[in-house]
Amino acid sequence: MQYIKFYVTVLFFCGAVWCRAQESAYNLRGTITGADREPIYGATIKAGNLTVVTDSEGRFELSNIRQRQVRIEVSALGFEPYAETHALVQGPNVLHIRLVSRTNELETVEVMGLTKAQEVNRQAYNVTAVDATKLYNTTMDISGALDRVAGIRVRESGGLGSNFNLSLNGFTGNHIRYFIDGIPMDNFGSSFQINNIPINTAERIEVYKGVVPMWLGSDALGGAINIVTGDRYRNFIDASYSYGSFNTHRSVVNTAYTSKGGFTVRLNAYQNYSDNNYKVTVDAADINTGAYAPNTKVRRFHDTYHNEAIIANVGLVDKRFADQLLAGITLGQNYKEIQTGARMVSVFGDWHRRGTTVMPTLKYKKENLVDGLDVTVNANYNLGWEQNIDTVNARFDWFGNSKPTGTNSGERSRSLYKYRNNEGLATATVNYRFAEKHSLTLNNNFSTFRRQGSDALNPTNADYERTKRTYKNVAGFGYNYDIQDLWSTTVFLKYILQSNRDGWEANNLMNKLGYGLASAYYLTPQLQLKASYELTNRMPTAYDIFGDVENQEANFQLNPERSNNVNIGAAYDFSLRENHRFSFNTNLIYRRAYDYIYYRLNNNQSKVVADNRDGVETFGGDAELRYSFKDWLMAGATGTYQYIVNTQKYEEGYTGVSPVYRDQMPNIPYLFGNADVAVVLRDIGRAGNTLHIGYNLLYVHAFYLYWPSRGGDKLDIPQQISHDVNVVYSLQDGRYNIALEAKNITDTRMYDNFSLQKPSRGFYLNLRYFINKK
Repeated sequence: MQYIKFYVTVLFFCGAVWCRAQESAYNLRGTITGADREPIYGATIKAGNLTVVTDSEGRFELSNIRQRQVRIEVSALGFEPYAETHALVQGPNVLHIRLVSRTNELETVEVMGLTKAQEVNRQAYNVTAVDATKLYNTTMDISGALDRVAGIRVRESGGLGSNFNLSLNGFTGNHIRYFIDGIPMDNFGSSFQINNIPINTAERIEVYKGVVPMWLGSDALGGAINIVTGDRYRNFIDASYSYGSFNTHRSVVNTAYTSKGGFTVRLNAYQNYSDNNYKVTVDAADINTGAYAPNTKVRRFHDTYHNEAIIANVGLVDKRFADQLLAGITLGQNYKEIQTGARMVSVFGDWHRRGTTVMPTLKYKKENLVDGLDVTVNANYNLGWEQNIDTVNARFDWFGNSKPTGTNSGERSRSLYKYRNNEGLATATVNYRFAEKHSLTLNNNFSTFRRQGSDALNPTNADYERTKRTYKNVAGFGYNYDIQDLWSTTVFLKYILQSNRDGWEANNLMNKLGYGLASAYYLTPQLQLKASYELTNRMPTAYDIFGDVENQEANFQLNPERSNNVNIGAAYDFSLRENHRFSFNTNLIYRRAYDYIYYRLNNNQSKVVADNRDGVETFGGDAELRYSFKDWLMAGATGTYQYIVNTQKYEEGYTGVSPVYRDQMPNIPYLFGNADVAVVLRDIGRAGNTLHIGYNLLYVHAFYLYWPSRGGDKLDIPQQISHDVNVVYSLQDGRYNIALEAKNITDTRMYDNFSLQKPSRGFYLNLRYFINKK
């Protein structure tokens, strides 16, 4: 099987890297807590010439300690310093340190170190950072973590590997841009999507809502998702494997080796496999006898999905000329069977797709190349291919029966179309701090798209032979003024130029100028106010224009869209007594989009097609409240409301004002939220072992498929309520981890899109091993 080959290749590589990393050295790990055993974030630990900072759970790890007798020094704001000499032994050394609060600190002011995610949340932008490290022991992918963020709804058409559509404050699909370490993911191919990338590949996920930082260098209309992989560990292995319902296998291996001289090798690899043979309730008819069976439960029988991916980098770090210089290769492949079309009335039994990603990469980064000047350069080019395979001349029903059509039409459109979506990218960012509080940033992002293919079954089809091209350049300039922990303001400009070509005759050129600002001010150390605005523009993507060769039609006549995005927000952190901590964040949003690109069903309702509307207006808000008691109880809730209205006053086919003018936009969730609670029991069984019990609730209010004001049967996507639970037992301070998950435990019939049912109740086991030789 594909995933067995994957395991063998990855484990062989890891063994070679890890054997090289085993040098004579001592290792130390442990936790830093206060007198009440509550973890201390951001505490600094020094051992000889090594320095680390504790994570959000107060944990730290040190590796390659060269002396057996070593002095350990710990410092944290608000606590007395700790210093003591310890004798280390070969093998694991574990140290748990409790710091004493300083008695001369003001009782009304609490100061503590910040995690990287917390630092991101303090930016002037309307941003939410998710600490992915807290989710490493789950089977979650990136999209699952995002679905718990206020303002976000991830809609999937089925199980593992299915098509997805992310909604962020009313903007959906390609209105949102995705990045990995600040690099646009536009050209990563179908093997690298947020619903198949495991959460273990990320250190944190940054969600920018409405106003997107200029340094990301993209033309997002409604927001951006930046997946930050981080480089916390120089020598480590993090490996996990999970198995669960619907014959689902998922595995992840992240590893790195870094020598004392700065030579580094890094590997991220993962695979996903699922039969996706969950039960659905449909109105079914036997294709041979015509016998009709309404409201019948059947199993999906043609929905297998698997993908395998490897991201490998080799290069140098911590050199005089470069903090990071890496050459790499990104490889991926995927296989996807297609069970239904845009509606479940269409059933397929052999149609499927294959795809590959072959992408060489180059990454360079240097801070203070000269005093105050930071430079980042990235480049990649995807040489992969995709193939659409529809060769069976038959029709299928939900019972798996088939009937020959007697024609050469295939199941939808007979095809062996194989094509290359070759996409290239080059980005450069220069940041110059010319004074203590002032900095300037320049960014340029150039990308190219080229689709060309052929179909052995339709060699004369001229549309397949025409080369489809897109060239796009996004240039940005920004100025930042910052008084640390008091006031921060950024202003910026973006200029976008794009050329699209379909063959040698059809060509169009687009250009747009945008601008924006973001500002944040601390009224008190615990209360931050934020405001941001952007006139943003988005060019239609190559997939909007040329289609996706599966369920989306082409539309070469699309116009660029633009939007006025406004955010006003506040963040307040406070404590009641000593052990009860609260964090509250809320944002009000306003969006006014013109030439809004949305997705509608085509005339026969078998595919979707991108189209423009004169305008869409959005009013709304979201909020998040989190609570913690000491270090063992955490709870939180998010809520989002968005009222999205159509502002196209006149439409074809109507005289006078359109009957749906100022009507609520259909087929978009407008009220949804999450709630979660977790209990962490420490030192269960033995010191360093932890038991984590968690629960998560998802709620989505019912919403209409068609215009609400129209008469007749408008149809709706019903209210969704889903309950998930998980239990994680971690041994030896997180080295060995065993997790059990139950998803949709009440077996509720779940829909993200009309009639397209999501998986029923499922159970999953996850095993994870982590070792750090930093």
